[in-house]
Amino acid sequence: MFDPVISAASAIVKRSASAAPVVRSFFDEATFTATHVLSDPATGKAAIVDSLLDFDQASGRTSTRSADAVIAYVRANGIEVEWLLETHAHADHLSAAPYLQEHLGGKLAIGRDILTVQQVFGKIFNEGTRFARDGSQFDHLFEDGDRFRVGSIEAAVVHVPGHTPADLAYVIGDAAFIGDTLFMPDYGTARADFPGGDARTLFRSVRRLLSLPGETRLFLCHDYKAPGRDTFVWETTVGAQRTANIHVHEGVEEADFVSMRQARDASLAMPRLILPSIQTNMRGGRFPEPEENGASYLKLPLNTL
Repeated sequence: MFDPVISAASAIVKRSASAAPVVRSFFDEATFTATHVLSDPATGKAAIVDSLLDFDQASGRTSTRSADAVIAYVRANGIEVEWLLETHAHADHLSAAPYLQEHLGGKLAIGRDILTVQQVFGKIFNEGTRFARDGSQFDHLFEDGDRFRVGSIEAAVVHVPGHTPADLAYVIGDAAFIGDTLFMPDYGTARADFPGGDARTLFRSVRRLLSLPGETRLFLCHDYKAPGRDTFVWETTVGAQRTANIHVHEGVEEADFVSMRQARDASLAMPRLILPSIQTNMRGGRFPEPEENGASYLKLPLNTL
């Protein structure tokens, strides 16, 4: 079936052989998270994808060490941040987008379906009326098929739900930043058992991504170092995923994937930082409003997830 969004994104990839973004990635082993800074060599404009705020859950203390490394790179290379892009509301790390925006500027963006996440988790955390569920914590809400630019480089938005309702992939030049939808081929695919997730939807989203040209560079949000591999890796290609992804390589049928994914998800524990992460990230990386004593508090709903 013809997919006009994928067709448009594929055309961007094919036109970008001589205008590919420069990508510098920062990996945090504590959360297995990769933050990507992509820049247009022609204009010096840039975007930051899936930033990270360091968080020690035991003490409740945050640190900007990882974000400061990104800031140092941006300033050292004289690039200008236009966008702070979130692929989804992460359940395994806190976003540093507000801190980076304060120091580097740029518009904070996520998919419009963050409204669904805000509604679902607003109920789970019993948020009051002060918590807006309209996406207003973000500067821009993207929809499937939207187009934008990073400097002179064309970019397209592909909605890839399944892991969560709000997952997006950003096709920017010859590169796609796909969040948690896929991992490295030797590790497979994202889980689909969070509220609003769905294995069948995830399979169809993956198939959309794998319809991009085989040479498309894929930048992942996480790597967990599959058994037998000694190094962390967060870059691959559509072609490599098509032929070698252990969960969704060519020839895998939807029903078989759904059965595998559901069985695997049932065996997984909740991510260690899911409760602080979602409470923060559904607010665009901001903590709940301080209480009378000036401190912000994160809730721990018992026997809920």
